[in-house]
Amino acid sequence: MNAIIETPGRLEPMRLEDASTGDINEVLAELAFKAGRLDNALRPRLQAEAANLVRIMNCYYSNLIEGHTTRPRDIAAAVEGDLSEDPAKRDLQLEARAHVIVQGAIDREFHEGALADPAAANFIRRLHRDFYAQVPDVFREIKGKNFSFMMEPGVFRHEPEHDVEVGRHIPPSSDRVADFMARFHAVYGERSGRLRARLIDIPAAHHRFAYIHPFPDGNGRVGRLMTHAMFLKAGMGAGGLWSISRGLARGLQDREEYMSMLAMADSPRQGDLDGRGNLSLKALQSFTLWFLRVALDQVEFMTSLFDLDNLSTRLRRLVETDVELDPRGAALLQAALARDEIPRGEASAITGMSDRSARSILAQLTQKGLLVSDTPKTPVRLGLPTDYIDQLFPRLFYEV
Repeated sequence: MNAIIETPGRLEPMRLEDASTGDINEVLAELAFKAGRLDNALRPRLQAEAANLVRIMNCYYSNLIEGHTTRPRDIAAAVEGDLSEDPAKRDLQLEARAHVIVQGAIDREFHEGALADPAAANFIRRLHRDFYAQVPDVFREIKGKNFSFMMEPGVFRHEPEHDVEVGRHIPPSSDRVADFMARFHAVYGERSGRLRARLIDIPAAHHRFAYIHPFPDGNGRVGRLMTHAMFLKAGMGAGGLWSISRGLARGLQDREEYMSMLAMADSPRQGDLDGRGNLSLKALQSFTLWFLRVALDQVEFMTSLFDLDNLSTRLRRLVETDVELDPRGAALLQAALARDEIPRGEASAITGMSDRSARSILAQLTQKGLLVSDTPKTPVRLGLPTDYIDQLFPRLFYEV
């Protein structure tokens, strides 16, 4: 390969800046507004419960992009340590659990104000290391026509045998990955300034990371986790209430869009009217607009699911239609939704029933996970168990 291809200049253009289009600017403004509204949709304790559910959703869709289907209930069971005796299913559960744990760490560090720069090499390597350190060896074994090796978690490509082809795309040579990732951080690392400037970099960073393909494997998953962290850092994560992975897996029109849009953004510059970099400016504009529209679509979808009036109605219908639940328990669930948490001693007043009957219904709801608490005597709050996902959050998952 010639020198220009093997220098980080191969990634240019890396920013749109003044090349941002009117459509992109409109979507950016709408995304910022609606993500802020979603962030205020739920009270803090319920938001934390919902974020746990969204992590399972994010894992499910990220796995689906990789061709791995693990049912939401199986993911939730794995998080609780309940693993299948079937080796193949167990491996997929361990893979899913690792994803949930790594994203959970990202979310926790963000809420604690300790989230590192998502574009930094150390952060990206840590995502890869923490994920692959927890999965079975089968997910680290890399096989080619004439080679086979075990991938080392958290280590960039650096050996000739690590060179890869991704479809028709040939990423930078393994011995150049470190330089490309240094340039990646220099451009997409944390910077002060307007929200728009931080937001508009996220789609470009997502593609350029995939273009570099810094690890022998796991780049898609790590890239989506990195992007999740970038949205949080930009103040657009809405407390973990939405997931870019769901949008990427579904697309705006069909499920093939993500891969086709990534490939389109690999396009080389198309003449003098297509920017001044090695890659196509128009392709980066198109990818950015599509990516931001996907993000907006997901924010709007999750806002509709977490609308308090709609969720209150779904809670009542759930209790009324489940033969194992007393329909009078709907009052407790709706009170927990409205107030974030309720003292156990108020169950009688809320339901209008005797203390004994109210305690019985309270116990029933806690046993089902629809109400949860820190201890058996502390106030209860709304739970979002995976057994009731379809009733509470229609269309959250597909192919389940």
